[in-house]
Amino acid sequence: MPPLFRAMLALALLVPLPSLAAVPVKVDGRIDTAEWADARHVTDFRLTQPLSREPAPYPTEAWIKATPEGLAVAFHSVQPPGIERRRQRSQRDQGGQVDRVNLYVDFDGDGRTGYNFMVSLSDSIEDGTITNENQFNHDWDGNWRHAVSEDASGWSAEILVPWYIAPMQKTQADTRRITVQLDRVVGVTGERMAWPAVSYADARYLSAFQPIEVPKYSQSLLAVTPFVVGVFDNVAHRAKVDGGADVFWKPNGQFQLSATLNPDFGQVESDQLVVNFGAVETFFSDKRPFFTENQSFFDVPFGSLNTANRLIYTRRVGGARDDNQGAGDVTAAVKLNGSAGGTTYGVFAATEADEVGRDFYALRATRDIGSQGFGAMVTRVDRPYLDRVATVGEFDHRWTPSSAFTVNSTIVGSTVDQAGRGIRDTGAQVRVDDELGGGRRQQLYLLHLGDHLQLNDFGYLERNNFNYARYEYSRRFTNLPASSMYASHQWRAAASRRSNDHGLLIANAVAVSRSSETRDGGTEYAEFSAFSSGNDDLVTRGHGAVRMPVRPSFFYERDLPRRGRWGFYGNLNYAVDGLGDWRQGRVSTELSTRYFVSDSANVGLTVSVQHNPEWLLWRGTTGGGPASLASYRSNQVFVSAAGTWLIGSKQELRVKLEAIGLDAKALRSYDLGADRRVIPVARRHDDFGLDNLGFQVRYRYELAPLSDLYIAYVRGGSLFEEQFDGQFRAEDELRDSFRLRDSEQFLVKLAYRFDI
Repeated sequence: MPPLFRAMLALALLVPLPSLAAVPVKVDGRIDTAEWADARHVTDFRLTQPLSREPAPYPTEAWIKATPEGLAVAFHSVQPPGIERRRQRSQRDQGGQVDRVNLYVDFDGDGRTGYNFMVSLSDSIEDGTITNENQFNHDWDGNWRHAVSEDASGWSAEILVPWYIAPMQKTQADTRRITVQLDRVVGVTGERMAWPAVSYADARYLSAFQPIEVPKYSQSLLAVTPFVVGVFDNVAHRAKVDGGADVFWKPNGQFQLSATLNPDFGQVESDQLVVNFGAVETFFSDKRPFFTENQSFFDVPFGSLNTANRLIYTRRVGGARDDNQGAGDVTAAVKLNGSAGGTTYGVFAATEADEVGRDFYALRATRDIGSQGFGAMVTRVDRPYLDRVATVGEFDHRWTPSSAFTVNSTIVGSTVDQAGRGIRDTGAQVRVDDELGGGRRQQLYLLHLGDHLQLNDFGYLERNNFNYARYEYSRRFTNLPASSMYASHQWRAAASRRSNDHGLLIANAVAVSRSSETRDGGTEYAEFSAFSSGNDDLVTRGHGAVRMPVRPSFFYERDLPRRGRWGFYGNLNYAVDGLGDWRQGRVSTELSTRYFVSDSANVGLTVSVQHNPEWLLWRGTTGGGPASLASYRSNQVFVSAAGTWLIGSKQELRVKLEAIGLDAKALRSYDLGADRRVIPVARRHDDFGLDNLGFQVRYRYELAPLSDLYIAYVRGGSLFEEQFDGQFRAEDELRDSFRLRDSEQFLVKLAYRFDI
C-alpha cells in the first residue's frame, strides 16, 4: 500500500465522519432530527391535571440531552384543529392560562432544590425555584435560552439551561445524576400531561422526579451588572442619582459567589396596597436580584403551614430602620453557595450604612445519607441602635422510608442579648405525610413555639407563644362522568387545636373543603370552617387575652379562564371574627375581569367590597390601666385597574392603579377584665376613615438578557382621619384617595449585565 494512501486511511480512522459527529443544539424552536438524534426520547406523558395518571389525551413527545453548553430539552405538542391554541403573551413570571411546556430539574438529584423553566406558545417565559417538595417561588430570574415554532399539527419549543445556572455537588464519576420532570399544559382545557406522572399536589413531588445520568459538564462564569438610578421627587423638589452593581461568579460547578454593592430597592416593583390593623405583620416578597439568586438554599420554612413563615426573610435587609427614619441603606452583601465532601453549604452576609445600620449573617449546611437528609443553619443580626444581638440556630431532618411516607422535623432556638439582658427559648415542628393510595392522603402537623422565641430580627414568624396540632385527611376523585362540568375533585377534612405556651386555649377548629378542576380549564374552591369558643391573645398586643365566641366561616371562589376576549374571577367570603354571634360576620366579595385587546395587550379591573358589622380593634391603654378595645361597623372598597402592552419582544408598558377607601363607625368601647371578658364602658373612641393610593406607569426595554432600562412614574399616599361622630363613607374615602400626593416620583433605572 503506498505511504500516501496509508496516511489518508489513518487520518480517516482518527477523524469521525461529519454525519456521525455530535451536532450542537441550535435553539430556534425547530426540532432538527440530526440535533436530537442522540437525545433521550420521551413519549410516556400522563395526565396529572386532573391527577388520573392516564395516558395523555394529546400526543406529546420530548427530547432531553446534555451538551457542553447546558441541559437541552425539546418538546413537540400535537394540538388537533378543534382545540384552540392560546397564544397570549405575558410579562416574565406572570403566567396565565396559555399553552405552555415546563422543564423542572434538580441538578443535585437530592430533592432539596429544583428549578422550573416554562415557555409558552407565545415564547413568554416563567422561571423559579422549588423547595420543600412543592413550594414554588418565582422571584428568581435566570439567564437561559428558549424558542418556539408552530406548524399545522401543533407547536414545538426548545430550551437550553446553562450549567452555571446553579451550584452542583462534586462527583468523582464521569457522569452526574440529576432528576427532571417534563410537562405540557393545554391552555383552553387546563389539562396537564407530565413525565414522570407526579404532581405538585402530591406530598412528594421534587424528590419524585425522574433520575437521569448526564456527562459531568461544568461551566465557569463571571457576570457583572452595574446599574444607575435617577429619581426626581416632585413633592420635595429634589433629585438623586445613585448606582451600584451585582456580581455573579462561578469558577466551577461546586462554588458560586453572588455579591451586591449598594443594591437598589427601587420603585420598579411595587407592593400591593393592604389595610392591616391587626397584630400580624404583612408579608411581602422580594424582587431584588441579589436577594433572589440561589436564596432557595436558605429558605427553611418554620412556624406554621403558612409558607410565608421562614427563618430568613430578606426584606429585613434594607427594611425599616431601627430609629424609624425611613428604610435602611444596604452598603453591600455577599452570598456563597457550594459543596465539599458531600456537604452542601451556603454563607450569607449583608451590612447597612450609618450608625443605626444592622449586620446580617447566615451559615447553612445540608447533607443526605440514604433515605435521610440533615440540615443546620445559624443566623445572627447585630442591631447597634437597639443594643441588641439576635442569634438563631436550627436543625432540620427529613426521613423518607418509602415513596409514600415522609417525616420532616425542625428544631429552632433563639438567643437575644439586649442591653445586658439575655432571652432564650426554643421551638419545634413535625410534619408527617402519608400517601394511602387510591387518591387518599393523610397529614399530621405538630408545632411548638416558645413564649420567648424570637425569630423576626431576620426571619418572618406570624407569632410565638403557640402550640398547634392539626390532622388532615383528603381524597381525590378523577373518574367523573364525561357529562360533568368538573374534571376532578379533592375533598379535605381537617381538625386542629390551638393554644398558647401557657396552656390557654385559643380555639379548636374543624374544616371541610373541596377544590375542583373544571373542564373549561378553570378552578373552583369552597371551604366551611368553624372555630370553637376560646381566646384571642394577640389582639391586645400583649396586654391580655380576650374571650371569643364560636366563629364559623365560609369561602367560595371561581376562576373562569379566558373565553374569547374575556376572563373572570370571583370570590365570596363570610367569617365571624369579632365579638358578635354567627349573624354578625364579615361579608366580602371580589370580582375581577380582564379584557384581552390582543394577545399582546390587556386591561383588567378588580373591585373588592367588604362589610364588617362587628370589627374588634385594640386601641391602646388608658392612663396605664387595662387594655382598651373598641368595636366598629366598617365598610371597605378596594379598586385595582391595570393595563399591560407588550410592544414587540423587548418592550413593555404597564399602568397600575390601586385605591382603598375605608370607613369605621365606632359602636362600643371596652375595658378588659381580669377574667378575659370585655367590660362595656362609655364610648371613648372616634369614628375614622382611611384613604390609600398607589399609581405607577412603567416602561421597560430589554437591552439584553437580565439587562433592562426602566422608566417609571410613581405616585402614592395614605390618609388616616379620626373624628367623633364623623361622616365617613367608604365610597367617599375611595374618591378622595385619588387626590392623595404624599409621594410623587419620576424614576429612571439602567442595568446592564456583562458576561465575562
